[in-house]
Amino acid sequence: MTALSPLWTAGEVAAATDAQVVGRWAATGVSIDSRTVSPGDLFIALQGPNFDGHDFVAQALEAGAVAAMVHRPPAGVPGDAPLAVVEDTFEGLIGLARYGRLRCRAQVVAVTGSVGKTGTKEALRIALSQQGRTHASAGNLNNHWGVPLSVARLPADAAFAVFELGMNHAGEIRPLSELVKPDVAVITAVEAVHLENFEDITGIADAKAEIFAGMGPRGVVALPRDNPHYARLVAHARTQGIGRIWSFGEAADADARLVDCSLFATGSAAEAVVRGEPLAFAVPAPGRHWVVNSLAVLLAVRGLGADLVKAARSLTLIEPLAGRGRQRTIELGADGAALTLIDESYNASPASVAAAMAVLGRLERPSGGRRIAVLGDMLELGSDAPAMHAGLAGLLTANGVDLLFTCGSLMRHLADAVAPAMRGDHAADARALAPLVAAAVQPGDLVLVKGSLGSRMAEVITALDGLARPAAGTSERNGNPVRSRLVFNGG
Repeated sequence: MTALSPLWTAGEVAAATDAQVVGRWAATGVSIDSRTVSPGDLFIALQGPNFDGHDFVAQALEAGAVAAMVHRPPAGVPGDAPLAVVEDTFEGLIGLARYGRLRCRAQVVAVTGSVGKTGTKEALRIALSQQGRTHASAGNLNNHWGVPLSVARLPADAAFAVFELGMNHAGEIRPLSELVKPDVAVITAVEAVHLENFEDITGIADAKAEIFAGMGPRGVVALPRDNPHYARLVAHARTQGIGRIWSFGEAADADARLVDCSLFATGSAAEAVVRGEPLAFAVPAPGRHWVVNSLAVLLAVRGLGADLVKAARSLTLIEPLAGRGRQRTIELGADGAALTLIDESYNASPASVAAAMAVLGRLERPSGGRRIAVLGDMLELGSDAPAMHAGLAGLLTANGVDLLFTCGSLMRHLADAVAPAMRGDHAADARALAPLVAAAVQPGDLVLVKGSLGSRMAEVITALDGLARPAAGTSERNGNPVRSRLVFNGG
């Protein structure tokens, strides 16, 4: 097995953070969670509102961390333990990220947007990794902790890097962009997400446009041409002095223009013109939103000067992430009886529910099967939230939903708005709803589960997984990652 190259030496950590270093060591990774420390990591003891990483330094060192960054003496650790002592560990993490970005000559893409940013980031990672060493944010590490951690993990010899930037409030993306310093910035969409923290949706557009703050005049931005707030985003980019402002979508003047698209139950085939170059590509993930976001990927690749044809071919490697549209079959009996589960449990907004419903509506029902929607509250929508939930009723009808299960006080409005024949059970929360759904499903059913992260719709996923025959479905359940202590931004 080939040994990993050092990511950080003790001397580099001292130079980046002004740390007093104890011992001689070299780290091959960086971690802020003692439960997921890998041998060779530098563990950074962050202090948050609900935990203090200093309480877990001994555990991290026992798990194989080569050193720990601290700003006070950790308990249970010998005096000669390998440490990097700083004034503040969060500022130490920022220092590592700044130094890491400075020393790396990779071309960097930053992605934000109300919906679709994690999938777009993953698609970019796949496309660029076919053309050079590529580093990308793990999962959705997209907030004030996650972004500097991702940049601190950036290998010095990477050719490309892709970072996801998220926010819940105005002013959060600007410092992240200034840290990342993107060569290309992508905004996937501006939608009614985290609306309770803004006066209106134009404030969300302004907050997304903060991604331009870390860019220079030679940068490239890729913007959603069909979005109602496109002109506002363009104005922000021009004010920032961005040199190249490109767009993607179906509009005739889009720089990456969708020419034709065939949507299928398990994927899509598309034809597009990207900066004058005709391309045909396939995406093995269902839904028009995947096709449109693929245009953003191709436009970003073009902005980096990478191989566009090779990138288009690599889109066949895309697959939906767990909790974000992944489909799987749950076998209910030895005779092959099964249901199809669409796991959209990670997050929800009016726009993403609409996209998910379109996928559900396109799936062909087996004989006797039903289209079942299991929905939890869409959170952070502000005073219009009740009306937004009730307004989903037309989407369900248009996409052939047979039965609706809901939980949460906001989804009660939707339950009351649909036709009586569509109403299944309603419960106060996902834990109470999960056994009701599990008892109601039948072989042949197509079951979509979706809700905001705070609605905890993973409870329903667990209950449906529990219906599987003993020999089926166990690896997926046992392989679920442990959630981090940190809560990362959704927007």
